[in-house]
This record gives sequence, C-alpha cells and structure tokens, in this order.
Amino acid sequence: MSCASGCCARGSAARRASEAVPSFQQQLKTVERWQRFPARERGDAPGRAVLTFDDGPDPDVTPALLDALEAEGVRATFFLLGEQMMRVPSLAGEIRRRGHEVALHGYEHVEHDQLWPGQTRDDLARGLGTLQASTGISPRWYRPPYGLLSEASFKACSDLGFEPVYWSAWGCDWETVSAERIAELVERDLAEGEIVLLHDSARYAPREDATPTVEAIPLIAARARERGIALVTLSEAVGER
Repeated sequence: MSCASGCCARGSAARRASEAVPSFQQQLKTVERWQRFPARERGDAPGRAVLTFDDGPDPDVTPALLDALEAEGVRATFFLLGEQMMRVPSLAGEIRRRGHEVALHGYEHVEHDQLWPGQTRDDLARGLGTLQASTGISPRWYRPPYGLLSEASFKACSDLGFEPVYWSAWGCDWETVSAERIAELVERDLAEGEIVLLHDSARYAPREDATPTVEAIPLIAARARERGIALVTLSEAVGER
C-alpha cells in the first residue's frame, strides 16, 4: 500500500482514482496481511523518526524534494522503483550522494497478489539489479507496493536478503491535498520511532502533481524540531548508523 492502499500505476490510474481513500474492507485486508507477514513498522532509537518516500525517483519532483530536505537538515529513506530508475539512472545515485538512504520498492508498481510466485521474485530481483547498477550498493530495506506482501514476496525478501518495511504514520499524499493538510496528518502521529509514509512521485497516484509533498517538508521539519525529534534515515532510526 505504498499509498495506504493505494498508489497506482499510470495504466490503472482511472481505476484507482475512485479508490483514493481506502475503504474499511481495504483497511482490514491490510491489517490482516501485516499480521500474517510481519515487517518493521517503527524505529528503535530514542528521539528519532523517519520520513520515507515511495515511488521515485521522479525527475519532476525528487530534485526539489532533495533541496527541501537539505534546507531543513533532514535525512530520509527513499524506496525506489526499478522502472523509475531506468528513466533517470543518475537520480538514484544523487539521492545517495545527498546523504539519504536508498531502499527498494520493486521494479514495477504492481500488487503482488496479481502476480505468479515466480513473477513476484523476478520483480524484486530485477528491481534489486537496477538499484545496484544505479547506486553501487545492495539495499537492506524493501517496501512492497500498496504495503501488501504475498507469501511469495515474503519468501523472496528472505531469499534476497531484504528486511521488509511498512509504516506507522502517513500524510495521505497520494490524494490531491495541500501541503498544509499533508503536514497536519503527519504531525498527528509524529513521535519518536514513527516511520512516515510519503511519496516523491505522482506517477502511480490519482493526484497530478507531487509538489505539495515537497512544500510540506518545512512544516513537518519545524514540528519535529518543536518536539525534539530528529528526522533521520531508517538505518539511523534503528540505531545502526
């Protein structure tokens, strides 16, 4: 649910547009799936929280987001898609050069339940290969599209050496909402240990532009400072860097 039940591939944008707000049954499905296939939902280090960004790198938004994060002294973790990296291979490396952590979101933005087990593993492996070629590293973290692991992708994570990640807070920024609204939703749950779900691309979402997410960064960062919370990478939030 890299969009809380939902971001969406551009080809299925019309279908997902009517499902921007998850239904109650969709939420139940997510809770049940998370219980069946546990993954990291929170950080461990005191006084730290994490901003995570899914669906990039996107040349229309990611560069501006990197500037906004730098201006606020924030480090973040980016869950990247292979097909997005293929469009702009250098941008994944730029994310890392700017002090952020890169992680994997898969190659395509597709729900794992729609794939055969072999296809699921191939998607993770192909995404991993693309990220390695773009950045020169093998990431530790993996977040499934829509936040929904299947039995096959849960096993593939283990086989490929990934630790799966969900989230514990979000800004609902797959919808067409303002920067102020994104920040307000994040701030409701902003506390030490939280892993915040945000997006640096509108390519898979009903909204047309991800700029409001960039504009929300100063607001979120200011509230974090007020609460004495450092916004760091996921690895830093688990006390390993």
